[in-house]
Amino acid sequence: MSNAPQIIAISNRKGGTGKSTVSVNLAAEFASLGRRVLLVDLDSQGHCAVGLGVKLNRDDLTAHSIFTDSEARLVDIIQETSFANLCLAPADQLFEHGSGKHDVHRLAQALAEEDIANRFDFVIVDTPPSHDALLLNALTAANWVLVPFIPHPLSYEGVRQLMRVLFKVMKEANPQLKILGFLPTNAADHIRQHRAVTTEVSQQFGAHRVLPSIRSDIRLAEAFAAGKPIMHYASNCRGAQDFAELAARLVLALT
Repeated sequence: MSNAPQIIAISNRKGGTGKSTVSVNLAAEFASLGRRVLLVDLDSQGHCAVGLGVKLNRDDLTAHSIFTDSEARLVDIIQETSFANLCLAPADQLFEHGSGKHDVHRLAQALAEEDIANRFDFVIVDTPPSHDALLLNALTAANWVLVPFIPHPLSYEGVRQLMRVLFKVMKEANPQLKILGFLPTNAADHIRQHRAVTTEVSQQFGAHRVLPSIRSDIRLAEAFAAGKPIMHYASNCRGAQDFAELAARLVLALT
């Protein structure tokens, strides 16, 4: 693996598609495989801190600080978690999307600093669903974009909207950006609509880009409530099995 970390943006223009669940659990799985992982939360809902059991103090710097303070450095924002090899740059729940500096290269510059580039193997960026400077920063900084979607027409429309943004970023700001895959989440193969929407994504964007599903599993929500990745909460459940298989597949593809 090169010195520069692999940067993966987790994105869909539709909210509620499991971006934070994927971000937290994929980061934890990568970390369990011995990779040094930084999870950057750009969604002001701040769910990554919840999912990792990280309690923030009022004065803590956040990932959003680099967009509001030109002197802020990511290395000063990063917090250790209770899980080996996994660090978090948490979100500011009071950040107003659309505010702050609109330089789309700000995150890329922060991640390129030597203290970050030499410290991590993977950076996973949980993005907001809004089409704003934060989403553009994530896509401009990333090597890869992973698109979670619930097999439902509205989530599929979010995928289509994201692709329009993505292709523009690829053309104008980040020609190295590639699609890592489309990930069905909260999926149930026995539901006809789920099968139909997943088939439509396959036909539209290529079957080789559609990753094995993360099946519907209430334990995933329970794990978030407990402040733990699923592998540390219920390691034998199907959600844990699906994330373990996904991480193993992606690590093999990216290294």
